[in-house]
Amino acid sequence: MIRAMTLVGLFLVAAGGYALGRILLGYARPVQPPVLLSRQEWALVDAAAQTLFPPGGAISVSGREAGIPAFVDRYVAAVPRHLRILMRLLFFLIEHATVLFPATGGLLGGGMRRFSRLSPDQRIAALAGWERSSLFARRLVFTSLRAILTMGYMSSPVVLRALGLAPREIPTPICEADLLYPRIGALPQTIALRAADLTPPSDGTPLGPSGPLRADYAQGARP
Repeated sequence: MIRAMTLVGLFLVAAGGYALGRILLGYARPVQPPVLLSRQEWALVDAAAQTLFPPGGAISVSGREAGIPAFVDRYVAAVPRHLRILMRLLFFLIEHATVLFPATGGLLGGGMRRFSRLSPDQRIAALAGWERSSLFARRLVFTSLRAILTMGYMSSPVVLRALGLAPREIPTPICEADLLYPRIGALPQTIALRAADLTPPSDGTPLGPSGPLRADYAQGARP
């Protein structure tokens, strides 16, 4: 009995050590200081972004180049607390569910490693398992992750320029009404314009498909 209890104790210690090492150790520091995400969450988001939006895909801009991890970091920090908790649990589940749903290769082929440590092909297989699962809950998890990452991808100026969807610069002439009415939600005393600031009205020339891009979407703008 004592020997059996000792073996059980050793097993529990080994399992606990493995779990702590898997969850906490071996994560590189993010390329930029995060607002909220931990190293573990950043690594998962980066790996999933590179899997869903790989280099050389239908759009040449990869998920990492589009700045998806930084977007998700800011997004998670901005949502209400209850949604933030759910999103962080989602990231944890995707990262470590390979223990229950191994990627290709199984245990000996490294298929049970955490998601961010899988090979590119194994990551594709792992996400495909979530997407095509017969369990609705697993498919919902994948849909939620894809929605978050897609928002980050489509928010990137680089991606929008590649798709031809980046907004154009719209000239806004200053007219007499601007001297009388403040911006929406502001007080009249915030009006800083004077008669000398008036500009000629628009000549009606359409923007067209090749006009200058808005400054924050132009070449060199940060994702």
